[in-house]
Amino acid sequence: MSVFWRWWTAGTVSSLGTAIGGVALPLTALAVLDASPFQMGLIVAARYAAWIVIGLPSGVIVQRLPLRGTQVGADLARALAVGSVPVAWWLGTLSVTHLVVTALVISFANVLFDVANSTFLPEIVGRDQLQSRNSLTSGTHASTELGGPSLGGLIVQVAGAVPTLLFDAVSYLFSAAMLRGLPARRAARRDTWPPMAEMIREGFSYVVRHPVMGPGMWAATAVNFVCGVHHALFPLYLVRDLHASPGVVGLMLATDGVGTLVGAALTTRLTDAVGTARALLITGGTAAVGALLIAAGDGGAAYVTFAAGNLVFAGSVVVLSVTTRTYRQTESPPELLSRVMATVRFVSWGAIPIGGLLAGAAAGLVGARVTLIAAGVVAVCAPVAWLLSPARGKRDLAEVQL
Repeated sequence: MSVFWRWWTAGTVSSLGTAIGGVALPLTALAVLDASPFQMGLIVAARYAAWIVIGLPSGVIVQRLPLRGTQVGADLARALAVGSVPVAWWLGTLSVTHLVVTALVISFANVLFDVANSTFLPEIVGRDQLQSRNSLTSGTHASTELGGPSLGGLIVQVAGAVPTLLFDAVSYLFSAAMLRGLPARRAARRDTWPPMAEMIREGFSYVVRHPVMGPGMWAATAVNFVCGVHHALFPLYLVRDLHASPGVVGLMLATDGVGTLVGAALTTRLTDAVGTARALLITGGTAAVGALLIAAGDGGAAYVTFAAGNLVFAGSVVVLSVTTRTYRQTESPPELLSRVMATVRFVSWGAIPIGGLLAGAAAGLVGARVTLIAAGVVAVCAPVAWLLSPARGKRDLAEVQL
């Protein structure tokens, strides 16, 4: 098996387990611990909190550490954290606090893994293959998001929410074993390194001042804030507002995977047809439309609008993500790549826990439906960021003067 396909297999199995766990963990909080809306938001916030704490330093840390070892270590930490939940449940000690701590451990491991993983890909595929490989990765992720929630909902109905988390833990162990077989990618060898603060500042300044990467980061921040709201409120909205069963919850959440799969399949065709800059404007607008549609229905129609809105939002977001990620990977100076990726994720992914926390607090006051509609309004900021950028009026991002 080639290096790329071994890397891809590890990520695919891990993503499938994560998608299953993504259904089982909130259902554990709701069904086993009767979590409140704020507690649900707190769990989601903890899952992404590390991007705020170590998001910026992670680029420097990854640059100094072996990439393979960083990914394997993160996988093992995540397996241990997820596996602790069934153990605590069997011992009768499981609590919301335990789920929050578990989410925090996963969060810190995710930060290092994701920065290392995205930095690793340009080393194992050629520059001319990055767009197609990123699209394939997103398409594969979409497939696991499509099948994972449905499978997770089915397993929860048969085995219960907590035992289902074991599938997620095993997937991380498998990923670690596969990645362990990849050739070592050693950290850059230097006798001395500049101070960490100086290296962080250099990467941050590069992104913020860049005429394409800067606006792309702010657009992604708006989208990820909305994603944080969705992560916190989707299970709550489906279970308590729409009275959906675990199986239906899994089916509804799987529409995210359908949208992502469609978006991944169309990304290259869309950018080739209309250009990368225009594609970002178009899909920024459709993402906002999808977000506004999610909680617009009543009665039986609520399931239809939820599924349609989730599909459109997810499909649009994957085009935004693949296009901007490929641009960063190809246009960033190699010595800055890990810091560029970390900076963008620090700012944009840092919005996810904020969105989750605010959503949990707001839903307790005005309800999940109203909060989800408000999140749709925030999604409008994504196309606005591109409209106010130098990319406006251009066909391709490459036409923007640096």
